[in-house]
Amino acid sequence: MRDLGRSDNPLVQRQLNRLSRLSLPQGRLGLETVTRLLARLGDPQDRLPPVFHVAGTNGKGSTCAFLRAMLEADGKRVHATISPHLVRYNERIRLAGELIGDDHLASLLEEVLDAAAGLTPSFFEVTIAAAFLAFTREPADACVVEVGLGGRLDATNVIGRPAVCGIAALGLDHERFLLTPEAGTPTDPMARIAFEKAGIAKPGVPLVTLSYGEAEMDTISAVAARVGARWLPQGHDWDMIGLPDFCAYRDGTHGGGVDVLHLPFPRLPGPHQIDNAGLAMAMLRHQDAVEISVDALDTGLLTATWPARLQRLRPGPLAGDRQVWLDGGHNLSAGKALAAHFGNRPLHLVIGMIEGKDPAALTGPLGDALASIVAVPVPGHPSHPAHAFGPNARPTRDVASALAMLPADGLPVLIAGSLYLAGEVLRLNDEVPG
Repeated sequence: MRDLGRSDNPLVQRQLNRLSRLSLPQGRLGLETVTRLLARLGDPQDRLPPVFHVAGTNGKGSTCAFLRAMLEADGKRVHATISPHLVRYNERIRLAGELIGDDHLASLLEEVLDAAAGLTPSFFEVTIAAAFLAFTREPADACVVEVGLGGRLDATNVIGRPAVCGIAALGLDHERFLLTPEAGTPTDPMARIAFEKAGIAKPGVPLVTLSYGEAEMDTISAVAARVGARWLPQGHDWDMIGLPDFCAYRDGTHGGGVDVLHLPFPRLPGPHQIDNAGLAMAMLRHQDAVEISVDALDTGLLTATWPARLQRLRPGPLAGDRQVWLDGGHNLSAGKALAAHFGNRPLHLVIGMIEGKDPAALTGPLGDALASIVAVPVPGHPSHPAHAFGPNARPTRDVASALAMLPADGLPVLIAGSLYLAGEVLRLNDEVPG
């Protein structure tokens, strides 16, 4: 399976067609190819504005959204690269707050793909090289860079000295790549996931993380010590908690000099977003490359947006006037976050999930709250059939027909299971990310 791009602009589509012919050779993960490609482009990764580098299984995209919103609230010009895109490839590269334009994107991809001749890079390696090259050509105060897969061997990990690194929530995902046996790596699955994510740590650079289980914490501690990174875990060096009327962020939770901020709840829905917002704040407050005010942190909590992550759809061609929620989550951690958000409230689930993902990852945590389950294909990808989601799941051809099957009972609808499906939903409801 490849993450194909598409565009209504013929110049962009010509380059996306070239991108679509690239593939990741089976089992090949590493930095050699992207390093060689970047060298041909003049090593732009060494000339970036201060970088905020974020890894994690779940929540890294939301953390990046909070980082960008907080920095921009302080008047900073911010470049960003995220993955995957939902509707348009342009979403992967944001320059000084705006999605890259079609003409710029077409010429940029052409330049990088021409430079890549004979190297057989992957889709993602070309994308990261293009983003970093673009980032060096337009002034900015900071770059927000989201890890694609893992961390240690991810193409973004060519950055030699970021301003700060962060790790969001950890969970099992992409096991085929991240749990492949390798000498010198942990054998416990969650410890191995932590090992891969902690691979973004750099000497002398703050490594800000959430709090995890004992195996994960021991692993990250060991990696940080070996590399010489300054590890700042939640619950020790910072914390963010939700109280009845506000959120409390604290620095220096152990020892003297405790600094407490009273802040509004994050705009992004779900209790897990308190941790993601706290991680972004801790990354900003524990680095010294970019100054930021407390007022900007406050504003960023209220202005951050992150499509297809517990997003309530607007009334539109697809959603109509129903209460429809959209989430691209597809693993157990995402399922637990959804369950925490909806609680025991009954809801209808429209689910599409790619083969190879766990069909019970969402239906298990949501459990008895599910009034119905309708299964749909994920456009362009092999998908689980309806019976994979339980004996009461009903199949249908697409999301529009799934919504038409549901009774007009006033219950909320959750569409979930795949970011590829989420992108199609946003397109059909005229909510293309901008």
